[in-house]
Amino acid sequence: MGIIIKVLVNAAALWVAVTILDGFRFDFDAGTIPAFLGIALILGIVNVVIRPIITVLALPAILLTLGLFLLVINAISLAIVVAISEALDLGLTTDGFGWTFLAALVVSLVSWGLEAVLGR
Repeated sequence: MGIIIKVLVNAAALWVAVTILDGFRFDFDAGTIPAFLGIALILGIVNVVIRPIITVLALPAILLTLGLFLLVINAISLAIVVAISEALDLGLTTDGFGWTFLAALVVSLVSWGLEAVLGR
Protein backbone atom coordinates (compact mmCIF):
# COMPACT_ATOMS: atom_id res chain seq x y z
CA MET A 1 0.00 0.00 0.00
CA GLY A 2 2.86 2.39 0.77
CA ILE A 3 4.31 2.05 -2.73
CA ILE A 4 1.00 3.00 -4.32
CA ILE A 5 0.75 6.12 -2.16
CA LYS A 6 4.35 7.09 -3.00
CA VAL A 7 3.64 6.69 -6.74
CA LEU A 8 0.51 8.83 -6.41
CA VAL A 9 2.46 11.48 -4.47
CA ASN A 10 5.14 11.46 -7.19
CA ALA A 11 2.44 11.71 -9.87
CA ALA A 12 0.81 14.66 -8.12
CA ALA A 13 4.16 16.41 -7.72
CA LEU A 14 5.03 15.82 -11.39
CA TRP A 15 1.60 17.11 -12.41
CA VAL A 16 2.16 20.34 -10.46
CA ALA A 17 5.57 20.79 -12.10
CA VAL A 18 4.15 20.12 -15.58
CA THR A 19 1.30 22.54 -14.93
CA ILE A 20 3.29 25.54 -13.66
CA LEU A 21 6.51 25.27 -15.70
CA ASP A 22 6.44 26.07 -19.42
CA GLY A 23 9.68 24.26 -20.27
CA PHE A 24 8.75 21.02 -18.52
CA ARG A 25 5.93 19.26 -20.35
CA PHE A 26 3.87 16.12 -20.53
CA ASP A 27 1.95 15.60 -23.74
CA PHE A 28 -1.50 14.75 -22.36
CA ASP A 29 -2.85 14.41 -25.91
CA ALA A 30 -0.50 11.58 -26.87
CA GLY A 31 0.22 10.36 -23.36
CA THR A 32 -2.28 8.73 -21.10
CA ILE A 33 -2.84 8.64 -17.36
CA PRO A 34 -1.22 5.17 -17.10
CA ALA A 35 1.84 6.57 -18.89
CA PHE A 36 1.95 9.44 -16.40
CA LEU A 37 1.70 6.97 -13.49
CA GLY A 38 4.46 4.94 -15.17
CA ILE A 39 6.67 8.02 -15.18
CA ALA A 40 5.92 8.51 -11.47
CA LEU A 41 6.89 4.87 -10.87
CA ILE A 42 10.12 5.37 -12.83
CA LEU A 43 10.84 8.44 -10.67
CA GLY A 44 10.41 6.32 -7.56
CA ILE A 45 12.72 3.62 -8.89
CA VAL A 46 15.38 6.18 -9.86
CA ASN A 47 15.15 7.76 -6.41
CA VAL A 48 15.60 4.39 -4.71
CA VAL A 49 18.29 2.88 -6.95
CA ILE A 50 20.30 5.54 -8.77
CA ARG A 51 20.03 8.61 -6.52
CA PRO A 52 21.90 7.04 -3.56
CA ILE A 53 24.77 6.06 -5.86
CA ILE A 54 25.01 9.60 -7.23
CA THR A 55 24.81 11.00 -3.70
CA VAL A 56 27.71 8.87 -2.49
CA LEU A 57 29.82 9.79 -5.52
CA ALA A 58 29.07 13.49 -5.03
CA LEU A 59 29.66 13.51 -1.29
CA PRO A 60 32.66 15.88 -1.47
CA ALA A 61 30.62 18.41 -3.48
CA ILE A 62 27.71 18.03 -1.06
CA LEU A 63 29.95 18.72 1.92
CA LEU A 64 31.68 21.62 0.17
CA THR A 65 28.36 23.31 -0.66
CA LEU A 66 26.82 22.48 2.72
CA GLY A 67 24.16 20.31 1.10
CA LEU A 68 23.08 22.62 -1.71
CA PHE A 69 24.49 20.21 -4.29
CA LEU A 70 21.64 17.85 -3.34
CA LEU A 71 19.41 20.12 -5.44
CA VAL A 72 21.60 19.36 -8.45
CA ILE A 73 21.40 15.64 -7.64
CA ASN A 74 17.59 15.91 -7.62
CA ALA A 75 17.75 17.57 -11.03
CA ILE A 76 20.08 14.85 -12.35
CA SER A 77 17.65 12.19 -11.10
CA LEU A 78 14.75 13.93 -12.83
CA ALA A 79 16.83 14.30 -16.00
CA ILE A 80 17.37 10.53 -15.96
CA VAL A 81 13.60 10.07 -15.66
CA VAL A 82 13.02 12.43 -18.59
CA ALA A 83 15.58 10.53 -20.69
CA ILE A 84 13.90 7.21 -19.88
CA SER A 85 10.51 8.73 -20.69
CA GLU A 86 11.74 9.98 -24.03
CA ALA A 87 13.33 6.61 -24.82
CA LEU A 88 10.07 4.80 -24.02
CA ASP A 89 7.98 7.55 -25.71
CA LEU A 90 5.90 8.22 -22.58
CA GLY A 91 5.47 11.94 -23.27
CA LEU A 92 7.57 13.75 -20.63
CA THR A 93 9.93 16.33 -22.15
CA THR A 94 12.01 19.28 -21.03
CA ASP A 95 13.63 22.25 -22.73
CA GLY A 96 16.93 21.95 -20.90
CA PHE A 97 18.67 21.38 -17.60
CA GLY A 98 17.47 24.70 -16.17
CA TRP A 99 13.85 23.68 -16.58
CA THR A 100 14.68 20.25 -15.19
CA PHE A 101 16.31 21.88 -12.16
CA LEU A 102 13.22 24.03 -11.54
CA ALA A 103 10.96 21.02 -12.02
CA ALA A 104 13.04 18.99 -9.56
CA LEU A 105 12.70 21.81 -7.04
CA VAL A 106 8.91 21.91 -7.52
CA VAL A 107 8.62 18.11 -7.36
CA SER A 108 10.69 18.02 -4.17
CA LEU A 109 8.64 20.73 -2.46
CA VAL A 110 5.27 19.29 -3.48
CA SER A 111 6.31 15.75 -2.48
CA TRP A 112 7.55 17.01 0.87
CA GLY A 113 4.30 18.88 1.46
CA LEU A 114 2.07 15.97 0.47
CA GLU A 115 4.06 13.50 2.58
CA ALA A 116 3.79 15.89 5.54
CA VAL A 117 0.02 16.11 5.08
CA LEU A 118 -0.31 12.34 4.69
CA GLY A 119 1.80 11.74 7.79
CA ARG A 120 4.60 9.80 6.12
